[in-house]
Amino acid sequence: MVPDLNYLMRIARQAGQILMEGYLKQHEIRHKGRIDLVTEMDSRSEEYLLSEIRRDFKDHTIVTEESGLIEGVQEHCWFIDPLDGTSNYAHGVPVFSVTIAYAFHGAITLGVTVDPTRNHCFSAERGQSAFLNGQPLHVSATRELVDAMLATGFPADLHDPAKNNLENFSRFLMSAQSIRRLGSAALDIAYVAAGWLDGYWEIGIHPWDIAAGTLLIQEAAGLVTDVQGEADFFKPPYSLIAANPHLHAKMLAMLQMADTR
Repeated sequence: MVPDLNYLMRIARQAGQILMEGYLKQHEIRHKGRIDLVTEMDSRSEEYLLSEIRRDFKDHTIVTEESGLIEGVQEHCWFIDPLDGTSNYAHGVPVFSVTIAYAFHGAITLGVTVDPTRNHCFSAERGQSAFLNGQPLHVSATRELVDAMLATGFPADLHDPAKNNLENFSRFLMSAQSIRRLGSAALDIAYVAAGWLDGYWEIGIHPWDIAAGTLLIQEAAGLVTDVQGEADFFKPPYSLIAANPHLHAKMLAMLQMADTR
């Protein structure tokens, strides 16, 4: 038994409503790292999603941010981030999301990212295009970095110069029109699929943050690779370039330039 896209959209929207019930309220905050936060709402959203999936697809494998790996049948695998953008959420910044993907035999076939503050539901099914609230998505047509608005993120631990992204950020800042650091990787990637952002890169990302978004990009006629340009990007150590076809090669060249210094 396999899920359909409507199932993912339904549970992602409901998890988003759970988050909205706690939005702008006081939270129980603990630290997974020095700046890596988790709240009780992360747990509430995840508990709801796990209860639904485990009830309806009880033998499936689930990979989720807070609970880690829940082992099951390997050919059916879910990737879940119940609250992507926890720091934003905890501070009251309305940029956060619920993101869910389902993979069959290792290939992501369904992906949904919900922004509950704007009632945005980004969805994709492999081979069936990508949509925002039922309207088709397409990546931008921007051709040059100087005209591009890009997005990126930074790892919780900035002390490792190979992963902290600071040199890449500085290099792109001098070459692109502008850089955004929104705080929700899932929304960054969804915005690239929608054509609102022109490209996204990140080093040291997690699979649950990018699983749904990478399918959105592919189904919106964009390109996705790791930062070495490999098409087989969904494996550790996770890194990502997601962009329209015109900019992808330019972004890759910029990142490779930093690697060879």
